[in-house]
Amino acid sequence: MGMPKFLDNVIQYFSGAISRIFGPSDDAYPNTGVQPFEGEPNKKSHFSD
Repeated sequence: MGMPKFLDNVIQYFSGAISRIFGPSDDAYPNTGVQPFEGEPNKKSHFSD
């Protein structure tokens, strides 16, 4: 592999990473919103004495 091909690969690698960081989000998380707490709190807290 010649130096120009190596340099081209390095530039493509970093430009791909930069476009992933600063590009639009492609997360596919569902829109759930805030979920209410539906449980029983502990009777004895570890922090209260």
